[in-house]
Amino acid sequence: MKDTMEIRWHGRGGQGAKTAALLLADVAFKAGKYVQGFPEYGPERMGAPITAYNRISAEPVTVHSNIYDPDYVVVVDDGLLESTDVTHGLKENGAVIINTEKEREALIPLLHGYKGAVYTLNAKAISLQALGKNYPNSPMLAAVVAVSGVMEQEEFLQEMEASFRHKFAKKPEVIEGNMKALKLTFEEIEKSRNSSHETAGQLQKERKAG
Repeated sequence: MKDTMEIRWHGRGGQGAKTAALLLADVAFKAGKYVQGFPEYGPERMGAPITAYNRISAEPVTVHSNIYDPDYVVVVDDGLLESTDVTHGLKENGAVIINTEKEREALIPLLHGYKGAVYTLNAKAISLQALGKNYPNSPMLAAVVAVSGVMEQEEFLQEMEASFRHKFAKKPEVIEGNMKALKLTFEEIEKSRNSSHETAGQLQKERKAG
């Protein structure tokens, strides 16, 4: 489908990957997009690997299959890199976004030769700073919006704040914490964007030299 953005999420049960995919569909819908947000059905035990998907388009979405050639991949648990080829089918003009405490260079060998952009984000540190608990789904949701440009960041923040105010009407500290997590993520992704471009340039030089 022309002008349709496809996103695949990899995580573990209980980390919020499915919730993040559904939230992204919700805010994109409110921004006037045609959307899909759904998990790959299977045993969703706590800690078991799960996959979720988004399609976001300016036109009606008529495909209802899983996503095999995504524009973007979001990895909520970097431990999955050891057992899952998260970049399978990923377009090289897209990107993979990984929640990790490790340096990007340590993860590159686990990406099966993927030559596109690689963004890393310490979602745990951000959520601990903003919320006092490890909830990686909010930072990773903001990360995919920042990297993909699927919607304007300000519009995304406005829609998310409205959603949080509806959901946590009696918990203003939760609203404030989640909004802080989203904004911190935008700042960190900008840093990662600069670093990613530098790394990609270095890899290209090394390939030419080799």
